[in-house]
Amino acid sequence: MAGQQTLLAVLVERSELTHEETCEGYRRCARDNDENAALSLRTLRRWIAGDVVTRPRPAQARVARIYWGYSMDQLLAPAPDHNVDAFAYRPSAVAEQPIANTATSQTHKDLSDPSDIGKQVAMSARRAARFTTFAEESNIGREAIDQLRDDVTRLASDYLREPLSSIMSDLLDTQDSIFGALTGRQRPTWTSELFVLAGMASGLLSKASHDLGRPREAMTQARTMYVCAENAGHVGLQAWARGQQALIAFRAGRPQEAVRYSSAGAEISANLTGSVTAWLPALRARALAQLSEPHDAREELGRAADRRDQVRSDDLDEVGGLLTFSEAKQHYYAAGTYVFLDESADFDAERAAQAALDLFEDGPDEHRSFSTEAGARAELALARVHAGALDGARDALQAVLDLDPDRRIGGIVHSVNQVHHALRERRYTGSLLAREMRDEIESFCQHPARLLSV
Repeated sequence: MAGQQTLLAVLVERSELTHEETCEGYRRCARDNDENAALSLRTLRRWIAGDVVTRPRPAQARVARIYWGYSMDQLLAPAPDHNVDAFAYRPSAVAEQPIANTATSQTHKDLSDPSDIGKQVAMSARRAARFTTFAEESNIGREAIDQLRDDVTRLASDYLREPLSSIMSDLLDTQDSIFGALTGRQRPTWTSELFVLAGMASGLLSKASHDLGRPREAMTQARTMYVCAENAGHVGLQAWARGQQALIAFRAGRPQEAVRYSSAGAEISANLTGSVTAWLPALRARALAQLSEPHDAREELGRAADRRDQVRSDDLDEVGGLLTFSEAKQHYYAAGTYVFLDESADFDAERAAQAALDLFEDGPDEHRSFSTEAGARAELALARVHAGALDGARDALQAVLDLDPDRRIGGIVHSVNQVHHALRERRYTGSLLAREMRDEIESFCQHPARLLSV
């Protein structure tokens, strides 16, 4: 369809409405017809371009037929040769008219005769009715918000198991839909809910940007997450955002910055009970280990263990998936701390990594995370390289090196590269096995997930 406009593109162009106005009109049409359908700018532009991989939901198609006067198949197809008229959907009269203007002009006319009390009373009642309609008007309904919450929950869970290439489009669309809803008008309590969902979606996209090797974009999404959480008054989400910022800084080789962010998050979450309270000291421990502060790093691991004992699930843990810090992941973080301490910690590192893998093996499938499991295997391999056990290191790392390219996200590549660095120690100069492992790691890292089209 290169070079040929879709019918929808022609209709929108001839309507002389902006894309934002078109989306708002579509949403109003959905409300007027009691349909649970929304339309974001991103989705509209895809429809206009005919770039549709997943067919629109039935509710979206029904609203489209009412709004534009054509079926979805017609709208997404090339425009016909004959002329088509611009669409002219007209919502209810009350919604179209500004309250102040309609009320004021009519009131002045009716009040010109002060003796007509009955007319004044009737006009006042009509004015009150119009205000009630305006006050209750919303660009989104309860069902639509619940659907967005379900979408965020599903994506937080899918993030643990699916490659980014399969969920990235849904992540972007979901964030765009929530942002679109927030730019409209809804009940104050719903606004707060939408800010929480916007924060969660931004957090998922921050992690996705980070895993695709885009730290600057990842930090922008994390800041957006924090602002959304602040607007919603959600302390747990604010703490989670600080933790995400600490993770980005840590992977970027800025451990001191990671310590600052994780400390800020720990201060925010001091009175919370969710698993984020165990995540923040675990983050701080890894950063302190990289800064060669073993005593403080061990103290933070102890603090993380204490907070784990006090964890009571909060709403973020109820969402689950990427928005919870599991016990297995905590052991993985402990292993990532120990491998940067002195030689006496090699055994602790191996034990912690194995504990994480055992929990993944024995736990429910919905708690398994391919990236955390791969990270734990890499930390186990690193501990064994430090201990001189190259055969065991290769056994631990093999499942990681076998990952498909679309699963080779930033954190995994970073962990595998740590093993490569350890294998370059002088004592392994003449080792054939060390050289073979280095070659395998270099081949693995040549095709990271960030090079894939998502």
